[in-house]
Amino acid sequence: MKREPVDSIDRLSVRQRPPGRPIMYQSWGKLLFLHWPLPAESLRPLIPDPLAIDTFKGAAWIGITPFTMWGIRPAFLPPIPFLSESHELNVRTYVHLGGVPGIWFFSLDASNPVAALGARLTFYLPYFNAHMSLERRDKTIYFASKRIHRGAVPADFEAIWMVGDRLPQSEPGSLTFFLTERYCLYSARADALYRARIFHRPWLLHEASLLSYNSTMLESQGLPSLGGDNSLLHQQGEPLKVGVWPRVRIR
Repeated sequence: MKREPVDSIDRLSVRQRPPGRPIMYQSWGKLLFLHWPLPAESLRPLIPDPLAIDTFKGAAWIGITPFTMWGIRPAFLPPIPFLSESHELNVRTYVHLGGVPGIWFFSLDASNPVAALGARLTFYLPYFNAHMSLERRDKTIYFASKRIHRGAVPADFEAIWMVGDRLPQSEPGSLTFFLTERYCLYSARADALYRARIFHRPWLLHEASLLSYNSTMLESQGLPSLGGDNSLLHQQGEPLKVGVWPRVRIR
């Protein structure tokens, strides 16, 4: 795939460990990236100013990522049984501000209501409670989610996919790097805008192929329906241990 030159957005230094200490640790596994391109102007009404929509060759991208987490804990405490594990499903796009690229989440559904509430209060992220299941049989992964959050727009997701061969390490300027190497998240509350950093080693990715797909996650946000056959897939290889830094108000 032809690579895009690294632009004025600093896509490299944001991957370095942030200064100070993380406030939280967690591990991620079995994560699938599903991505679709779409016109940037279709997302502009949904993204608060002054965030700019991040594009690759003029196209914005929207993603759905199902995965599982464990070892969720504050930096000063050990994992607590039954509270330190959660499945998650997020809907996201990519933005930047001041040369710092990151993620804008439209929604984050989670199977652990305590973890979801904590993230809502700590990072001002739009978390919702959901019933979820995840199972892996050899190279096949089954994931299902049904939102049960009181007062929230209903949203469901079911997918089965097969993990394929390992991919080469993504390089700066490539589409895979643009979509996956993200170490910053943005959130908003009232008129304030916040940024939080994360740190982990670069993604090790595999090919993936969808066997079954049914979702209303995008539609629940008022976004266009995009079929699984048209998605670009990347499957996580080895688990990642992730450090999470505190949110910082930037506007």
